[in-house]
Amino acid sequence: MDEVFLTHLKTKFSLVFHDLSYLEEAFTHSSYVNEHRNLKLKDNERIEFLGDAVLELTVSRFLYELYPDVPEGKLTRLRATIVCEVSLSQFAKEYEFDQFIRLGKGEERMNGRKRPALLCDLFESFIGALYLDQGIDSVLFFLEQTIFPKINSGAFSHVMDHKTNLQEFLQQKGEIGIEYQLVDEIGPAHQKAFVVEVLAEGQSLGQGQGTTKKAAEQVAAENALLALLEK
Repeated sequence: MDEVFLTHLKTKFSLVFHDLSYLEEAFTHSSYVNEHRNLKLKDNERIEFLGDAVLELTVSRFLYELYPDVPEGKLTRLRATIVCEVSLSQFAKEYEFDQFIRLGKGEERMNGRKRPALLCDLFESFIGALYLDQGIDSVLFFLEQTIFPKINSGAFSHVMDHKTNLQEFLQQKGEIGIEYQLVDEIGPAHQKAFVVEVLAEGQSLGQGQGTTKKAAEQVAAENALLALLEK
């Protein structure tokens, strides 16, 4: 395995692999294997399969604990955005994994090192290799330095922003005026709930209730969007 990459993992992430064969497998593309059949190498397709499952599990657990009141459907959409091809390929480039994968000459000529699908598989392969080499704790240790801080900083919060989603949906055919109106306040002052109605061009699209006005607006937008999608 490339010593530069091993140093990169150690200095940037404090990771030292015990069995380098896992890492070599993770960073070997099938195109390289096909052009070096005499070396009897393994490509990263099987280890990517494992890494995909490990990544889904660890991210799911993190989201489950981070958002104790968010229902399953929203958590599923948020997880899908985090572990999608676009996100994982960006992570692979950000952490310089793309520089160290072994590609066949044909794949290299076709700019495979920049292909999102290939980079996504590479990131998942690395997670699989790390899991096999050191277990789930090391995977969590790596994610706590990389993906989890991005989630905490709100990098994927747009998925939870129903007001933006509703606005984008309504404005597909042009500008539409959207407003949120407080229509009721429920309960005592120390435990008040707010009811908000969302309107588009003066027409009511739905209502929502929350412990704050902003939360109620988000619920109203979500209910409105669901109603529009069902039509």
